[in-house]
Amino acid sequence: MMKSSPYMLLSAFLIGGGLFAQDAQVTPLMSKDLVEYPGKEAVMITVVYPPGASDPIHRHNAHAFVYVLEGAVVMQLKGGKEITLTPGQTFYEGPNDIHVIGRNPSTTKPAKFVVLFTEKQGRSGAGTRQVTATTLSRCDSPRNSNTSTVPVRLM
Repeated sequence: MMKSSPYMLLSAFLIGGGLFAQDAQVTPLMSKDLVEYPGKEAVMITVVYPPGASDPIHRHNAHAFVYVLEGAVVMQLKGGKEITLTPGQTFYEGPNDIHVIGRNPSTTKPAKFVVLFTEKQGRSGAGTRQVTATTLSRCDSPRNSNTSTVPVRLM
């Protein structure tokens, strides 16, 4: 049974407002308490990145499973390699991973993907945490140069 609530709408607003690329279109699809795993829930959304859009460096306090539907998406986690995903390909982020690159490499075509989060109940859009330059210096991304603090979105 699909659950839709004001909480889910608020989550979509918070996700769309800061977690994903500024011009990204985030659409909540469903939210479901995972009764077999007390205190956990699953949240499914679609994200559409316009041409050239990118995410700020962030972290989800959740397991995130990504499936690309259209276009291409470039992803990289702290300490990992940059990869380009195309339709039918998948990507995983753990609750402790720092997502250093998330962008649409195309200047002409949007990219669309589905994300399934599994997380503690009530954690969606939980807030922002600052990450110091020391933490970021451990990332393998040129986007981290000359940065003293960067907001990291927690899901």
